[in-house]
Amino acid sequence: MGTPRKQRRKYERPSHPWRMDRITAEKEILVKYGLKNKKEVWKTSSHIRRIRDHAKRLMAAPGAQAEKEKKELLAKLNNIGIKVESIDDVLGLNMESILERRLETVVFRKGLASTPKQARQFIVHNHVYVGDHKVSIPGYMVLPGEEDTVRVADEIKVEKRAGKEEQKAE
Repeated sequence: MGTPRKQRRKYERPSHPWRMDRITAEKEILVKYGLKNKKEVWKTSSHIRRIRDHAKRLMAAPGAQAEKEKKELLAKLNNIGIKVESIDDVLGLNMESILERRLETVVFRKGLASTPKQARQFIVHNHVYVGDHKVSIPGYMVLPGEEDTVRVADEIKVEKRAGKEEQKAE
């Protein structure tokens, strides 16, 4: 169990730290979703791995209890906004399916920030509301019912930046 005073890691780091293909893939994800560091990528990867492992165990288990747990797993994933209809769909999940549900990504996709990094900054600086509550955690998982209530504080003005292609043309 361990002592409650010492926090344990809830993710696994890569087994081989210097694989170029993994490094480039992680860097693309960092840029696409505006994550702070690779630790966030590893946390998401571990989270997906745990969900998939649970689904594999449920597929192999016989009985009524396993069927009940399968339904609970599917309901849990659908409640947080990940559309799955069967256990096979759960095995097909990837990191993007979880990263798309983060508050940081939702703020950027709704156009409330011009870049994912700016969306993260708005959240950390307490300028983003979900419903009537200020949320200062970029990794907050936005539920499907909450997506419409995400907003930026009234005093914040977001200017749209010109795309890279438009800047190069000028």
